[in-house]
Amino acid sequence: MSDIFLIGGHGKVALLLTSRLAEQGHAVTSVIRNPDQAEDIEKAGGTPLVLDIEQASESDLAEAMREHRAVVWSAGAGGGNPDRTYAVDRDAAIRSMDAAKDAGVKRYVMVSYLGASTDHGVPEDDPFFAYAEAKGAADAYLRDSGLDWTILMPGQLTLKSASNHIEVDPELQEGDSTETSRANVAMAIDAALSNDATIGREYPFRDGSSPIAYALSD
Repeated sequence: MSDIFLIGGHGKVALLLTSRLAEQGHAVTSVIRNPDQAEDIEKAGGTPLVLDIEQASESDLAEAMREHRAVVWSAGAGGGNPDRTYAVDRDAAIRSMDAAKDAGVKRYVMVSYLGASTDHGVPEDDPFFAYAEAKGAADAYLRDSGLDWTILMPGQLTLKSASNHIEVDPELQEGDSTETSRANVAMAIDAALSNDATIGREYPFRDGSSPIAYALSD
């Protein structure tokens, strides 16, 4: 049995997570769209699965997920095209949740963003609007899905080294930094997967001073 079904496997966070999980002896099935990325997945210790989540049906996804312990969503359309943003960040994400239920995979960890909500307040003429709408809808669907979900909401992603310390639910003032190391996000996903106390909870966070495992169990 492969432990983790990782969607968006070639992203920077996902590659860091794959390496971390593989070092612990977990088996990671890493979903990618481009077969040229397979070598990077293998180098990180994962097993690549070429599957276009934007086009894959619910049954396609369910068949691929079967026999896994958990699903991690770390995919994204990358912005720029609103139609594709909705197709990936909302529609494909929701299909993956329904597929997880079909496949009998209860555990689902979603990587969202700090501030995600159906009431996000982003103006319609803002380029970020489609992403905010898509992620808010996907997160809301997950909360009502019946899955054993956790939603991780990191701030502005950076390439800084892991500190293993974050601040959950920061009280932000205008101009405050929301920087969050991608390596810390990978560590937070790992911590969530390892701790059933995170089920049914969401964690807005940025880099901070609390050890990640402690911050997610508080």
